[in-house]
Amino acid sequence: MGSHKISPKTNSPKRNSKTLHDLFVQEKTLFPIQSSPTTSADEEILSAISYCTFVFSFTDPSESPTQRDSKRLQLTRLISILKSSKKPVHEKVLEPLVCMISNNLFRPFPPPNNHSSISELHDEEDHFSTFSPIWSHLQIVYEILLRLTVTTDHKILREYLDHSFLLKLLSLFQSEDPRERESLKSVYHKIYSKFISDRSFMRKSMTDVILNYVFETEKQPGMAELLEIWGTIINGFTLPLKEEHKLFLMRVLIPLHKAKGMQVYHRQLAYCVLQFVQKEPMLGGVVVKGILRYWPVTNCSKEILLIGELEELVENLDHDQYCKLALPLCTQITKCINSWNSQVAERALYVWNNEQFVKMASTVMVEVYPMIVEGIEKNLKWHWSKSVKQLTENVKMMLQEMDPVLYSKGLMDMETKESLAHQEDMKRKKRWERIELEAANNEFFNPPHYICVSH
Repeated sequence: MGSHKISPKTNSPKRNSKTLHDLFVQEKTLFPIQSSPTTSADEEILSAISYCTFVFSFTDPSESPTQRDSKRLQLTRLISILKSSKKPVHEKVLEPLVCMISNNLFRPFPPPNNHSSISELHDEEDHFSTFSPIWSHLQIVYEILLRLTVTTDHKILREYLDHSFLLKLLSLFQSEDPRERESLKSVYHKIYSKFISDRSFMRKSMTDVILNYVFETEKQPGMAELLEIWGTIINGFTLPLKEEHKLFLMRVLIPLHKAKGMQVYHRQLAYCVLQFVQKEPMLGGVVVKGILRYWPVTNCSKEILLIGELEELVENLDHDQYCKLALPLCTQITKCINSWNSQVAERALYVWNNEQFVKMASTVMVEVYPMIVEGIEKNLKWHWSKSVKQLTENVKMMLQEMDPVLYSKGLMDMETKESLAHQEDMKRKKRWERIELEAANNEFFNPPHYICVSH
């Protein structure tokens, strides 16, 4: 995946008589300068590159802090030269510069920390936060790569940042350091915007990472950053949407709602999905049905997030879809209203303050009122939370004002339903009593008892 620690020479310091200090103070550059003329700035860059190719682990006790600081100073010097230069980097310098960047960035990652409790987290903070000790070097290397991407002609740069480089760069989203992922996001998106001919390949590569997360590992610290990149990409899709893009919505984005760690990247995911629905409102039905299909059973924090996402989607739905989606949506919201978790119940009750949701529900009032009335009355009778009961009472008053006749009819239907259920329960009890009585009188189950008398 990435390179291991390597020195600027092919031989390790142990096999060579040179020490680490010698490598840092040597005058000769480690990348041979071509015979073609180069400017003093290019020679200065090559000189700095020779010092920066060696990779420190920051965990090896034999590493000298002085040499680490020396490398950081050389990296700072290198980025300063690149920023101050008005001309793009010379082609003769590009190869050793990209090689130095690769050596520093591409590396194996340690085993991931245990985030098994991710499904129980309730906020949107990044919980994959392990700060890497080598960030003091990596930060400047990412700045160099970003500067290189911005200033170099894409036709020339593509020869060095090939598909292999892009795949390795994408794999760095596995880093648990949020600072690295943030820098990586900026670099990767800048490359995407510049390498027009490679966009399809980069989209497919990102899609593979997401699918592997959803259906295989459910471990990808950089999912939020990847979806943030996708959000800007989707925003640039032209209408009508291509079939490839619609399939991405249905096969990749919607299944992301079922992952255990959805809370970490839900904000970015909801934005991506909303972009599709705003561009083509007819896709709203597919999205709503997909979210309802993956609705969590025991994860209350996910329920709260999904209720908010559904409410936002309702505001962007095509009005022609109201009749089809009103019943399943109202059914799910009513189930959430009856949740014993007070936060879920309160969030579901607040949905009734949304004008578009009420407008959608009013299109199928006859079908949804009996179910809604039953849910409201159950809350008022059985729910343990006073705040939930108060909100339920407010919703009840609103529904009664909307259509008092239908609400009264819903109450009557509920009473009839409860009466029928009670009668059925009594019949079932009588049947069991009859069975028990017949069993008691049956000789097979109660054989006669004989008493033996000995003489």
